[in-house]
Amino acid sequence: MSQSLTSFADLLRSAERSAVHLEMRDSYGVENENEAFARWREGHRLDRANRASWWRPWLDLVQEVTGRGVSLRRARIFSEPVSEYIRFEHSGTFTNVVAGEQVRWLPRRQASDIALPGNDFWLFDDRLVQFNIFDGEGRWVHTDHSDKPEVAQLCASAFETVWTRAIPHDAYSM
Repeated sequence: MSQSLTSFADLLRSAERSAVHLEMRDSYGVENENEAFARWREGHRLDRANRASWWRPWLDLVQEVTGRGVSLRRARIFSEPVSEYIRFEHSGTFTNVVAGEQVRWLPRRQASDIALPGNDFWLFDDRLVQFNIFDGEGRWVHTDHSDKPEVAQLCASAFETVWTRAIPHDAYSM
């Protein structure tokens, strides 16, 4: 089960200036990725020259939001050596970048001294936080929301510290 793209799209579309996303797991068990992950394991790679083969609703949404001037940034904290799932994510992240999202990678050992929230999150306009709650197998369970200023500040501070240290997607190879 996952949050519907429609409800999340409405939330993302409500951003006026910025939306940032911090991911901190080494693997996810999100149902809508299972088929693509299995195909990737079998050797399938996205063809950069064939945009129609990989363009999907998420990328349309990213392009729509960034096209009206909203800064959309994603940072991923990951363990090294990298998990198979992180290699899968990295191989397809060029699609996010093409759509207008900025993505950076931070090896976990470089995050040891950063105060981080306990869950992945989205932060919209430095005021509304959506925490993504996953179970131990990486399956999405639900989301929690907070508009408490101290929670938003913790998330903003954590994200900006990670972002400053992290490596831009195009400069990090696996």
